[in-house]
Amino acid sequence: MLAESLDTTATTARARRRSVRPVPRPFVKWVGGKTQLLATLGEMLPASWGRYFEPFVGGGAMFWRNGEGDSVLNDFNAELATTYRIVRDEVDSLITALGEHYYDKDYYYEVRALEPAKMTPVQRAARMIFLNRTGFNGLYRVNRKGRFNVPFGRYSNPRICDDENLRACSERLKRTELRNEDFEVALADADTGDFVYLDPPYAPVSKSANFTTYTAGGFGDAEQRRLRRTLKALDARGVNFMLSNSAAEGLAEAYSDDGWNVDIVRASRNVNSKASRRGKVNELVVRNYR
Repeated sequence: MLAESLDTTATTARARRRSVRPVPRPFVKWVGGKTQLLATLGEMLPASWGRYFEPFVGGGAMFWRNGEGDSVLNDFNAELATTYRIVRDEVDSLITALGEHYYDKDYYYEVRALEPAKMTPVQRAARMIFLNRTGFNGLYRVNRKGRFNVPFGRYSNPRICDDENLRACSERLKRTELRNEDFEVALADADTGDFVYLDPPYAPVSKSANFTTYTAGGFGDAEQRRLRRTLKALDARGVNFMLSNSAAEGLAEAYSDDGWNVDIVRASRNVNSKASRRGKVNELVVRNYR
C-alpha cells in the first residue's frame, strides 16, 4: 500500500510539472535588451490595449513578459525576422538544426562566413541563434556590406539550444503577426486603442557610444527624426505608445515639447570597449499617456 501511495504521489507530481507551462523569455541576447527593466517598465504600461506592437523587437523581453493576445512584432533585421518566423512555425526542425552546432572557435568562424541567402530558412535561423549565443557579448553587428562581423566569444559552457524555451516561445508566437519592414511601415495599421512599445537603436550620447549597425544602413539622426514624426502620427490616431531611448543631449526637451511624459530610468550597459565606461546609465522613457 505504501509503495502504491508513493507511486501515485510521484505520478501526480510529474503531471503537475507537465501542466505548468514555462514562461517564454528571449531566445537571443540583444544589446540594450530590457530584461533588467521589466519591473520598472511594467509599472508604466497602460491599463489595457487592443493589439500590441513592437516595431524594433530585438530580443523581445517586453513582448515575452507583456505581449499576450493579438500582437505584431517587427524588425528590419532580416536574419532576426527569419529566426522569429522559424521559432513560430518550425520549432522542432530548428531544435534539430541547432543540435548540429557546437562551441569551437574555428567552427564559429566557418559558420560566420556562410552566406545566409544560400541556406534554408531553418539553417539561417539556427546559424543566427548559434552566432548570437557564442559570439562576443551577444552582439549583432554588421559591416557596410551587411555581413555579420562579431568576433568569437569566450564562455565556459554556452547553451546553444534551449529547447524548452524555444517551444514556449513558439507557442506564444502562434497569435503573433511577424513583419520584416521599416518601422514606419510596420506601424501604419496601428489604430485607436492599440499599444506600441518602441525600443529603437539608441541616439548616441557620444561619438564613442554610437552603436547602430544592426543593419547595413545603420540608424542615424535622420531615422531618429523620422521616428519622432512617427510618434506624432501615432498620437494623432489615438495609439498609446511607450518609447525607450538614450538620454542624449536635447532628446528629453524635444519629447517634452511635444507634450509627452518623459521619465528617466537607470539601466546597466556593458557594451563599451572601455570597462571604466560600463555601468549604470540614464535612459529616457517617453509616453503619450498617464
